[in-house]
Order: sequence, then structure tokens, then C-alpha cells
Amino acid sequence: MSEFVNKIYRNNTIIYKVILFLITTVAIVYLFPKGSQFKYDFSNGQPWKYDNLIATFDFSIQKTEEEIKIEKKEIEVNAKLYFDYDTAIPIVVKSNFLNQINLLRPNDSLSEKKINDFKKIGEDIIDQVYRVGFLEVISERRVSRNDEIVALKKDNEVQDILFRNILKTQDVLAIIRNNLGSEPFSYGQKVVLDILTGIIKPNVSYNDKFTNKVIDNEINNISYTKGKVASGELIILKGDIVEGKKLAILNSLKSESESKTWTDSNYNWIVFGYTILVSLALLMLLLFLKKYRIEIYKNNNKVTFIFFNVFIMIFIQTLVIKYNSDYLYVVPLSVLPIILKAFFDARLGLFTHVLTVLLLGYIVPNSFEFIYLHIIAGIVTILTVSELYKRANLFISVAQITLIYMITYFAFSIIREGNASQINWTYFMLFSANGLLSFLSIIIIYMYEKIFGLVSDVTLLELSNTNTKLLRELNEKAPGTFQHSMQVANLAEAAANEIGANSMLVRTGALYHDIGKMLNPMYFTENQSTGVNPHNDLSPSDSATIITNHVIKGVELAKKYKLPDRIIDFIRTHHGTSTTYYFYKKEQELNPDAEVDIKKFQYQGPIPFSKETAILMMADSAEAASKSLKRPTAQSISDLIDKIIEKQKGENQFLNSDITFREIEIIKKVIKKKLMNIYHLRIEYPE
Repeated sequence: MSEFVNKIYRNNTIIYKVILFLITTVAIVYLFPKGSQFKYDFSNGQPWKYDNLIATFDFSIQKTEEEIKIEKKEIEVNAKLYFDYDTAIPIVVKSNFLNQINLLRPNDSLSEKKINDFKKIGEDIIDQVYRVGFLEVISERRVSRNDEIVALKKDNEVQDILFRNILKTQDVLAIIRNNLGSEPFSYGQKVVLDILTGIIKPNVSYNDKFTNKVIDNEINNISYTKGKVASGELIILKGDIVEGKKLAILNSLKSESESKTWTDSNYNWIVFGYTILVSLALLMLLLFLKKYRIEIYKNNNKVTFIFFNVFIMIFIQTLVIKYNSDYLYVVPLSVLPIILKAFFDARLGLFTHVLTVLLLGYIVPNSFEFIYLHIIAGIVTILTVSELYKRANLFISVAQITLIYMITYFAFSIIREGNASQINWTYFMLFSANGLLSFLSIIIIYMYEKIFGLVSDVTLLELSNTNTKLLRELNEKAPGTFQHSMQVANLAEAAANEIGANSMLVRTGALYHDIGKMLNPMYFTENQSTGVNPHNDLSPSDSATIITNHVIKGVELAKKYKLPDRIIDFIRTHHGTSTTYYFYKKEQELNPDAEVDIKKFQYQGPIPFSKETAILMMADSAEAASKSLKRPTAQSISDLIDKIIEKQKGENQFLNSDITFREIEIIKKVIKKKLMNIYHLRIEYPE
């Protein structure tokens, strides 16, 4: 049992990666739609590139969404309106009229005969008004055309009538005036007019609820098919253009085929197929890391970070597809290569982006267009996004990425449609939104730095500020070391720029590489301003221990101040496994007969494992050694740099740093040139 536990402990990093791999695979497969895919790829306006297609089963031709939408609109526009007739209102109105007319008393202006005449006229007017009905104002429904037939519900009967036959306010007033006689009105006519206009009210109202119910029933009865294709019938010939009815039949066949394939019996097979595809993509990513980015592969935190970002991008994209596939291009997938390039490098960022897009291409509509668009955008992202700490750079890069999206989509549109008139301009708005969302990468990078303990160029810029607490302390306690670090930073930055390495990273690492010296500053010559050398009172081995320990102390100090691991790497590796040769030789001189253990005079390493850490080793050794030249000349500086770097190469200090001989030669030239400028070397003219 203990042997099994020990085996697990020894292989814990591999076990972790296997678990991470399985969890990510399951999570991505779970997000994918579980329907099968149609085996033919086609698009409107393009020739059919497969053999003649013959139907293998009967299926209906489906109407397009646009056709169904038009039918629904026609039903709503042409729907019959329903109105309710209130039979109680005419009775109440006539009763009120008779009550008020009976209150009138004969006088000089109005005789009893006139009152009786007006009573009859008023009853006739009321009968005329309510014979068909008096309509109230329609506020929540369109006003019908006068020649439109509408339905009038009276008691339990429904009859169709012309809308113009239903009286409106102006019609009622016209009836009243026509029955009362010509103007000017007499006293009696005015009295009757006042009574009628005060008591007559609408008794016909629009029944919105019932009308909508009828419309909904008609919409529900819409047929979603427009014909049928029989088994054995020719659908399309090879080379025919996919358009019109042929496009509709192919879309129907695709829908029917996918629904036939999607059954409970083959659910497991579909999931199994998805699992293989996703596993292969993630396995390729792991193999890439193991072969080309071994330091990242060994770091479970960084592997988790990469897998997490792949999953998040797929998660967001699948959510958008499920919500509305029209918003497919609003998801800023270019954020993925921006983030990975900020924390790692461009090659890893592009490789991961391509794998993610390939996985998504299997579940999105127009997969080739989607894959092409995003891969081109990813390449542009990698080529343009750099130095994120410069705000203008990100704005320019995002603008270029958005422009590439638009140009590429425009090209696809004119190829598909045959002209530019059918372009969907909404997509250009989506690409603009995509560009705006890409700016979130700055916020996301900051969050990731805190969560995963990674470091970006923005953080490097902050750390390279010499007013930070740790660098101020170094300047106060070990001013000579601080000046040395500044000179090394300048040399290393210039060399990194020349060979295309991360100049901001190497500069920041150079500023902190010797912070361990400030715990014992006087044991290092650059800080011995008084001329007193404390090593004179120590044995060579003790002196070597103090010198080599500045690396260990520096790492401890960096961790105390919570410097990122990428900066601590420069502290660990800037001397590699080199030897404090002066004290080693001195020990041999003091003990000529004894065998001196060279390991006591060596730094513990490790050796540099990146171009940036290798550059720092060369710049640090060169700058320190140049101080030993009593009369520096161009030749002496050149010979010294050659000797130092050749010695480092001979000791295999650059074995793991992925740096070429050509790049080393370029770095040597840069360092020589910079040191000559520092010492103000000029051509010696004859006297």
C-alpha cells in the first residue's frame, strides 16, 4: 500500500494533468449540442460539389423562417376584426330621453304639440343611431378601412357588416342635424339637440381579446411545409447551383436527416464521437506544451490556466449560439490569443486559438466561414498586439482586427450572393461590438494575474519603476549594486530588442536580479566605497558562501515582497551553475596539497531556461567584468566579452535556454557597443 501511495506521490503532476484533461473534455462535450451533423456542406449560390443527390426517404419541404414570418404578418393584417354590440345601451338612452323630454312644459316658445313632435323625432334619431350601432374610439387597434368587412356580435349572433356602416361620432351628429331640420335652430330644436348629445353614447366596442384569439388560432394552423419529396426522387445534380427551391429542399433534407439520426439509441455514439474530437484537440495542446514549452508543461498552474481559458471561450460561444446564432460573431475570440501572448508567447497563443476555433467550427452554422474568419483574426491579433502597457497599441490592434473581420466577411458575402447588394450590414455592427468587447482583455489580464499568480507586460512596467519599495531599499542599502543593476538592465534590454526577445521582462528581471546583495552589501566590491574589503578577514570558502548565497537570499526576499515567479527566475538563474573562480583559486593557493571541492564554490543554479534569462547572465557578467579593466579600450572590452561568454558557452550555461549561436553573437555585439559608449571610447588621434 505504501508503495502505491509513493508511486502516486511521485507522479502527482501527471495524475493532475490527466484529471484536468478528463474534466475539461467532459465539460466541453457537455456544452456541445447532441444532434448529429449533416454530411453535406452547401451554401446559397454555390455549385453542388458532390455526386447527384437522390432522396433515400420521403420528407416534406420546409418553409423558411422568412416565409412563415410573411404568412403570420398577412394573417395579422388581413384578420377580421370583432366588435361587441351592447343591446342595453339603446334602451337606457331612449328611457333617459323620454324622461327629460317629459319634463318640458309648454310655453310661448314651445307648444305642447311641438314637444310631442320633438319626442317622436328624438325616438326616430335614437332608433337610427342604434340600428347598426355607434362605435367608440379605437385606441389599441388599427382603424379598419371603410370597405372592410368586420364581425359584429349582438347577443349570441355574429353578423358580417361593412365597417363604414357602423356609425362614428360625426355620423351621429349628422343624423341628429338632418332630423331636426335646417339651421338656424329654434329654441325647441336647441333643447332637443342638447338632450340628445348629452345622452347618446357608443354601444359598439372593439373586442381585442376575441380578435387576437382568432388570429392566434389561424397562426397556429399555418402549415410549415410546402410540398413533398418522395423517396428515389432526384434532388440536385452535381454542379447545379444551390438556390431557390433546391436550397429549400436541401435545407429540409438536412433538418430531417439530423432529426432521424438523433434518437435515444445513438445518443451514446454521438457523445462518443464528440469526446474523441475534443480529446484529440486537447491532447494536441498538451503535446505542444510538452515538446515546445516544457517549462509551462511542468507547471500545473499554467496548464490549468490555458485549459480554463479554452473552456471559457467555448462556453461563452455555445451560450450565444443557443440563445441566438445571429449574434455568433459578437463573441471576442481574439481575447484568447491576446491573453496567452501577454502571459506566455505568440506561438502558444496562436496554436491554442486555432484549436479552440476548430472545436467551435463543428457546432456553428457556416463552419468554414467561421473558422476562416477567426483564424485570420487570430493571426492578425498575434502579429499586431504587443506592448499592452502602451495604451495606444491595443486600440490600434483592435481596430485592425475589427477591420480584418469586416473585410473577410465582405469577401464571403459577395462570393455567396454574387453581388454586394445582399450584404447583411448587421454583421458589421456585430464586428464593431466584438472589437469593443476585446478591450475587456486588459481587465481580464489583471484578474488573471491575481488569481493565477501570472505576470503581464503591464505588471512588468509597474515593477520596473525604480520608485517601488524594494528598489528604493536596494538603492539606499546597496547603491553600487543598484547602479550595477541599472546598467545591466540597459544592456539586457538593448540585446533583447535586437533578437526579438521580451525586452520588458528582461529589463525588469535585471533590476531585481541582485536584490539579495542588500542583506550583506559590503561583501560586494561595487558597494565598498571606503576601500575596506571584509573578505580579507574570511577564508575563501566562507567568502564564496556569502557571495553565492546572495542568490538564495534574493529569492527569499523576492518571495517576501511577492514578486512574480517570472522575475524570481532571473534571480535564480543569473549565475547558473558557474563558479566563484577567484575564491576557488585562492583556496587552492592556501591548500596546495589538498583537493579542493569545487562544488563549495559553485552557484546552485539552475542554468538559464529562456532567451531572456540567458541574456541577463551575459549582460550581468559582462558589466561586472568590465569594471576590472584599468584602461578600457575597444579591443580590451571586445576580448573580455568574448572570453566571458565563450566560457559560459563552454560550461553549457545556455543548454536549456533555446538560444542560437547567431543570437549569442548578436548579443555580444550589442553588449560591446553599449559598454564602449558607457566608457566613452573614441578613436585615438595621433599627436
